[in-house]
Amino acid sequence: MNPETRDLEAVTEKIPALDVRTTGSSVVGRPRAEFPTPDHAVTERGPRAYVSHSLLQAKRLLTKWFRDPLTMIQTVIYPSVTLLMFSVVLGRSITGATGENAVYGQVPMIALVGSVFGALASGVSLKREAQTGLLTRFYVMPTHRASGLTGRLLAEAVRMVLTTMFIVLVGFAIGFRFDQGLLPAIAFFGLPLLLGTGFATFVTALAVMAPKLPLVELLSLVCTLLMFFNSGFVPTRAYPPWLQGFVANQPMSTAIESMRGLSAGGPVQGPLTQTAIWAVALTVVFAVPAVRGYRKAAMGRD
Repeated sequence: MNPETRDLEAVTEKIPALDVRTTGSSVVGRPRAEFPTPDHAVTERGPRAYVSHSLLQAKRLLTKWFRDPLTMIQTVIYPSVTLLMFSVVLGRSITGATGENAVYGQVPMIALVGSVFGALASGVSLKREAQTGLLTRFYVMPTHRASGLTGRLLAEAVRMVLTTMFIVLVGFAIGFRFDQGLLPAIAFFGLPLLLGTGFATFVTALAVMAPKLPLVELLSLVCTLLMFFNSGFVPTRAYPPWLQGFVANQPMSTAIESMRGLSAGGPVQGPLTQTAIWAVALTVVFAVPAVRGYRKAAMGRD
């Protein structure tokens, strides 16, 4: 049984059956309003259905991701190995040259990288579901229209928090500590979630609006550039003067400085405000394209 079939059965077994016409193994796609299924109106609509169906979709995606080697590599293994590599190869050199403990920049940086690359793997998974027709099958079922996209974002949020927790555990092994107390430590985990949600919206929009775009190659290049040109790799002052403005204000740097302040001490309000602006801007700009593109992909339109 292939993964798409398992995903479909995992959801359908908890949703009342819907009598849809099929030709062979494919669903005859029609607008939902044309299906003579008035008895399922309660199932499809309302806040209760929205919440339950969104949670079900989130559970489906999390189960699938945990079983997918690519997602686990990009979400957990790659960030962890990168953190250890930076610590072993560059940690002492950066600490000696800057007078600042490099681990307090590296752990936030890698936590953000894990969130970003995890969202990228999720975007690839979404493209695959659209291409195989799984989204179309969900569309003609008696599920809440918004649950698919909301469930995906909920699953992304859980993944980001778990990734950050794992990176912090690795960081503890190389000297990272929370020196500012419990509440700042809790807020620390919210920064990858805040910025990652905006980036996940961006990736979702690209995945469904431009399905033929080489998503992995393009965004991997962008993420790699952001990873090496931020204040977590080395302090902003270590970059050439003409590059310092970009480094200081790009979204990963603002989030890293907020997380550094929450863990080791330092300014938090300014960089946190900048991070929130970046996250809200990404969400606002790409939310509508993501919703429209998701609906278009679910209806099986090119």
